[in-house]
Amino acid sequence: MKAALCKSLDGPNGLVIETLAKPVPRDGQAIVRVAAVGLNFADTLITRGKYQFKPDLPFSPGAEIAGVVGSVGPNELGIHVEQPVMAYVNWGGAAENIAVDVGKLVPIPDGVPMAVAAGLSVTYGTAIHGLADRGQLKAGETVVVTGAAGGAGQAAAEIAKLMGARVIAVVSSDEKAKIAKAAGADEVILFPGSDLKTEVRNLTGGRGADVVYDCIGGEASEPLVRALAWEGRFLVVGFAAGEIPKIPLNLLLLRGAEIAGVFWGEAVARNPAGHRANMVRVLDWVREGRLKPRVQATYPLEDIVSALGVLDRREATGKIVLTMS
Repeated sequence: MKAALCKSLDGPNGLVIETLAKPVPRDGQAIVRVAAVGLNFADTLITRGKYQFKPDLPFSPGAEIAGVVGSVGPNELGIHVEQPVMAYVNWGGAAENIAVDVGKLVPIPDGVPMAVAAGLSVTYGTAIHGLADRGQLKAGETVVVTGAAGGAGQAAAEIAKLMGARVIAVVSSDEKAKIAKAAGADEVILFPGSDLKTEVRNLTGGRGADVVYDCIGGEASEPLVRALAWEGRFLVVGFAAGEIPKIPLNLLLLRGAEIAGVFWGEAVARNPAGHRANMVRVLDWVREGRLKPRVQATYPLEDIVSALGVLDRREATGKIVLTMS
């Protein structure tokens, strides 16, 4: 089989395509014939040795896959040969075949393209885990999403709207405001350049936000904690701004509020059944046409360096996907 291999930690440009023996499954694993691989910025980091996971060399990048089950033993989940499935695999997806624990496989319903399914796990999985599991979002509540034009932010805005929420997007430019609006945001705040607490209070009639989904951290975080409604929930998703903020705890006391970490990858490992249920919900929304994830471009496996270059240069506004011949 063909696979993209990282043989040195020189970044995406160091990847090579080689022919390897097909993997041999361990007990409890299935072999998946990979059809599509969702790429992420994390793939540029893992090939430089700068990601939280550091697999032994050589390895294949690619954390999100969709494909067809080639072989599998008896299992309680009903996974069977020739079944379309998706999975989050940490790394190893950029190959024509991969051995995957059966418990990680999520069936893909009819009508959901492989290229779309391959790009759902990280952004939409994080969004629904954050908003539903950690944020306990209810229909009719107001959500503020920071970094709402990025992949994580767009997914959060889309999921929040499907859950019946009102979405206020925080973005850094008029161009990004258009992207956030297209993702379903009801209102947009430009930041830097505005008083986030005042803007959120004004847009909510003085009440404040029920949930903040914070992808950027930095200078945006504290004013948004101050903008929480009574019993509001502040979700720590990431620190794209670079700075990890320090929040005065009295702000939580005064609002009866909570700060909750959204560590999606660890949640998947600790509660695979919960992750599977969340992804079934997301896949159903896609099947019904209520959720329409944007695939910006597809590349053959042989062009993985070019595909990751789009992410490395921060040029992606939709999902970048590898497809197998």
